[in-house]
Amino acid sequence: MIRLYDDLIIQTVCRIMIPLIQLFALYVIAHGHYSPGGGFQGGCILGASFILMLIAYDINWMKRRFSEDINILMIAFGVLLYAVIGLICVLLGAEYLNYGIIHKIIPLDPVRVRALGTLGIEIGVGITVMAVMVSIFLNLTTFGKHEKGEV
Repeated sequence: MIRLYDDLIIQTVCRIMIPLIQLFALYVIAHGHYSPGGGFQGGCILGASFILMLIAYDINWMKRRFSEDINILMIAFGVLLYAVIGLICVLLGAEYLNYGIIHKIIPLDPVRVRALGTLGIEIGVGITVMAVMVSIFLNLTTFGKHEKGEV
């Protein structure tokens, strides 16, 4: 019986498609505040590209490139980025996530600074959603055994 991750055609197609999917995900994240999309949608697309990598290859191959420790760090980094941007706004005297006030520390006009603040939030949400999707997929497919090294 041929396992799915031993198939050369599937692996070759995935090697071509995964960078394109990831590029589209980054586009959705970066343009989320100007057009439909954003951090959550782009994070889902980015997570789906890593899940496709898991399906085309095996879990051990994926864990060498994107370990559980890195995944947890990415979840924490995305949440931290979101929180820090909001706290900067509060410390400068505005409401939480009111990006217009950040122009006091970044020497640009308030409209551009607001767009940069929104982009930072979208990036944080995208990173978190992507990493959580990969964690959920790994936990569901291995019944949580991947964390113990049993897979």
